[in-house]
Amino acid sequence: MAQLRRALVLDAARAAFFELGLEGASMREIAKRAGYTPGAIYSYFSSREEIYATLLGESLLRLNAHVAAAPGDGTPAERVRSKASAFFDFYRENPRDLDLGFYLFQGVRPSGLTRELDAPLNGQLRAALQPTAEALRDLGLDATAGEAEVTALFAHMVGLLVLIHTGRIRMFRQHAPQLLAQYLEQLTERLQRPGH
Repeated sequence: MAQLRRALVLDAARAAFFELGLEGASMREIAKRAGYTPGAIYSYFSSREEIYATLLGESLLRLNAHVAAAPGDGTPAERVRSKASAFFDFYRENPRDLDLGFYLFQGVRPSGLTRELDAPLNGQLRAALQPTAEALRDLGLDATAGEAEVTALFAHMVGLLVLIHTGRIRMFRQHAPQLLAQYLEQLTERLQRPGH
């Protein structure tokens, strides 16, 4: 019964966050939508930030499962393409999860969760990028160069996802998955050249 109530609170919170944003979704609003008093919700979560972190954590678990299910055999270049494409496809196919990931940005100024809530969420996000990082190391990159390539790849994917999500990709008359595939092909070809 407690799990069912907790799930009701999370469902109500998800709807409130999507409609009102993190700042607009009070504990009172979440309680009202769940059919509980605010006091009842505090027995499950200490704050709306904790509720949001729980929802984002669940989203990141689904992301990691999606990346893990992508083919992991083959050459390092094939693994880079497979794992990075899985990461991208998860967010392309699940725009609400992308919204959850961007909750901290209002304009270009980030607000934030507490360090205690942020650290495990950042760890989950990095874990979803880890299979790509390992494949890049197998292509001969050291840790520093591998981190730089993963950062550039992440930035590229996020940029494409924002263009898709906002509809701006149409302005360029481009197909984002094809652009990502070209980027990954160029990346792996460059890294396979002697003396890269």
